Amino acid sequence: MVIVRVKLHVRPEKVLEFTQTLLSIVEPARKEVGCISYSFSCNVEDNYCYYLLEEWKSRKDLNRHLETSRFGVLLGLKSLLSKPLQIKIYRASTAEGMESVEKVRRKKLAKTEMLAQKLFL
Repeated sequence: MVIVRVKLHVRPEKVLEFTQTLLSIVEPARKEVGCISYSFSCNVEDNYCYYLLEEWKSRKDLNRHLETSRFGVLLGLKSLLSKPLQIKIYRASTAEGMESVEKVRRKKLAKTEMLAQKLFL
């Protein structure tokens, strides 16, 4: 799996235009071959900072997406931004779910219980 994280700082007076443009890109991108997910969000601490998160089955699928006019529109948003956009591409070799979190928490709970038993014996 390939994960793309795009960080965009939008000029305050351009938020509406930016949001409308991004919304027009998201749904069609989700339908592209190999797209697992495609979403964007706003930073809760900075109303002008947005993140685009994309997940692709393969680098080949991502490359196909990068060649689309849709991605060109995203790159064209630079006139609406207060800072250059930042793109990070990650390759994920494994993925874990909630079972991994629960396993770690059970270990911590067991250690805490052992410590409590030693203290109160």
